[in-house]
Amino acid sequence: LAACAKAPASDSAATGHGSLTTGAKPITAEEHAARIAKLQELMQQQKVAAMLVEAGSSLEYFTGIRWWRSERTTAALIPATGQTVVVTPFFEVPSIQESLKIKADIRPWHEDQSPFELIAGALRDGAAGPLAIEATTRFFIIDHSRKALGAGRDVVSGEARVNACRMIKSPAELALIQAANDVTIAALKHLHGKVEAGMSGPDIMSLLVATTNALGGKHEFSLVLLNEASAYPHGSEHPQQVREGSVVLVDTGCKVHGYSSDISRTWVHGKPTDRQREVWDTVKRGQEIALETAKIGLPIGELDVAVRAYYEGLGWAKDYGLPGTSHRTGHGIGMDGHEPPNLMRA
Repeated sequence: LAACAKAPASDSAATGHGSLTTGAKPITAEEHAARIAKLQELMQQQKVAAMLVEAGSSLEYFTGIRWWRSERTTAALIPATGQTVVVTPFFEVPSIQESLKIKADIRPWHEDQSPFELIAGALRDGAAGPLAIEATTRFFIIDHSRKALGAGRDVVSGEARVNACRMIKSPAELALIQAANDVTIAALKHLHGKVEAGMSGPDIMSLLVATTNALGGKHEFSLVLLNEASAYPHGSEHPQQVREGSVVLVDTGCKVHGYSSDISRTWVHGKPTDRQREVWDTVKRGQEIALETAKIGLPIGELDVAVRAYYEGLGWAKDYGLPGTSHRTGHGIGMDGHEPPNLMRA
């Protein structure tokens, strides 16, 4: 069975590792304010009245609020000008205030009240123009907000505006992404020397989780795929154990102050066959071609085109077929493990 989970933290003291992230600095209130200002500038240019952002990584990106999604709506209405309005259940206000990093007008709602009326009321207080919706916002929030607004207010996608803010990372963001990557690389190096014949995927994952947390990361996910299961992007239902010649594929990530790592490593337990070495070297060369091809101003899909041309030249299947590379070359990363842009041909 593929070991895939947001596993609970193990006793990190047992690993003997110290934290690598003690010097990592969270995003400041000033940077959150600058993000709001950039989004507002984009909305003013495009004559958009406001952006609605529900709980999730974009809400944290703009406001600092770390919150989860449930049937009770917590969201921010960011107007093109003026102060952000945060709508949240009345009994959650103290918790929301703990992580809020910007000046905001918090408008709580009680269990017998509608958060969507509060959203509509805040929008009516502002400028004319369409309401933009952050792309991952759930449909029921959009639907009820639209009904509360009534006729005369268009609702449009806010995806391009949010991407324009989030895709280009600041030095502080890059430092946190690097810190998360440092933790994951160190955890994988430790793991590589500890894998033994007879271990299962869950055995390996338990060690990986404990090491990641001990090194100062917050473990987010792991896939541990062994033997034949390593050929399937997300594993197999059949239990697997390490043996001589096993392919061990580990895909794992952590967070440091909200920023992610997402790293895969594949190795052979024991001595690899000539064919295993050939395939491993082929994939390594594909990664090198992606890095060599990347240039400022080049369409992102051209990296995928270059890597795919190399594989196809060696006789692997064309396009996204099998046997070959049915997966895109890569993806963006930041607060989410997968973010735009995606490295695939247009």
